[in-house]
Amino acid sequence: MEKITALVQTYNASKYLDRVLSSLKDFDELLVVDMESTDDTLDIARRHGARIITYPRGEHRIVEAYRDKAIHEASNPWVLVMDADEVITPELHDYLYSEINRDATPRGYALTFKNFFMGKFMKCMYPDYKIRFFHKDVTTWPTEIHSQPHIDGQVIKIPKKRMELATIHLANDSIASLQEKASRYTESEVPRRRGKFKPIKIITGPFFRFFKTYILKGGIFEGYPGLVKAMMDGYYRFLIMAKLEEARRNIRKRDIDKYLN
Repeated sequence: MEKITALVQTYNASKYLDRVLSSLKDFDELLVVDMESTDDTLDIARRHGARIITYPRGEHRIVEAYRDKAIHEASNPWVLVMDADEVITPELHDYLYSEINRDATPRGYALTFKNFFMGKFMKCMYPDYKIRFFHKDVTTWPTEIHSQPHIDGQVIKIPKKRMELATIHLANDSIASLQEKASRYTESEVPRRRGKFKPIKIITGPFFRFFKTYILKGGIFEGYPGLVKAMMDGYYRFLIMAKLEEARRNIRKRDIDKYLN
């Protein structure tokens, strides 16, 4: 019988953590990898019987900085990686165990996610596939923000028609929090995108991202939340393009004083 470790990385993650860990209680191991939380995150983890590992937060602002190291701390060969605001269903738990105990098992699985915005389930964001379940011995995870693991072997997608298997993303971000995340995340994305930027993309990139969310993915049918989400997606892409151009021109390193003389 194959075993699974459920892994959650945390930093001041108490808001949803009790619900998240409750949904993971029936896995063989519950592992919380924390980056020096200052709230009651660790108290919640202890109440759920989780094994806790602490890494120094330092200058890191994203979980990917430690994710590869974290997954190899798991005691079991199979690892399910969840963020601290994601809840799985009992049906997904049973599905994963049935999958890894059959013949010719793939090495990784892309899970589906249900996302919410302005209190509404956003169909235009579904299935939002992410590779979160895999055999750790064939997996490495890059340190870049929003990266996906590299898996040496077959990766399959959970059928999107089986919505009972979808992971529920509890975060219902406000526009203010989306702005803050956009600023922070794009700052982390700029270094890995340098050399891949054409100035015209500062116009075409945001427009296409808006068009993709609003038209191609059906945001137009989501009412006002769909319109706002599409515009925020375009804004996110605009920030990346603008910051890339800023870096290219080396604006931040200029001596502003010479313009004041």
